[in-house]
Amino acid sequence: MMKTQVAIIGSGPSGLLLGQLLQRAGIDNVIVERKNPDYILSRIRAGVLEQGMIDLLREAGVSERMDAEGLIHDGFELAFDGRCERI
Repeated sequence: MMKTQVAIIGSGPSGLLLGQLLQRAGIDNVIVERKNPDYILSRIRAGVLEQGMIDLLREAGVSERMDAEGLIHDGFELAFDGRCERI
């Protein structure tokens, strides 16, 4: 029987990052995911990341693919009821 300190359900961006941060802190963990690794690694799982999350990914040492393939954005336009605002 496998024993671990922490079980993480789902290997989305949050689950994978939590697993990495726990591992770096010396805390044993396992990530449980129903999809296979090829499926997970071939999909974009987060469309937009805010600066705080980008900083955390870099701190965790997992930003290589994001830095190589990610597109930088400097805001977006929100349109509603005939008005358009840049955020």
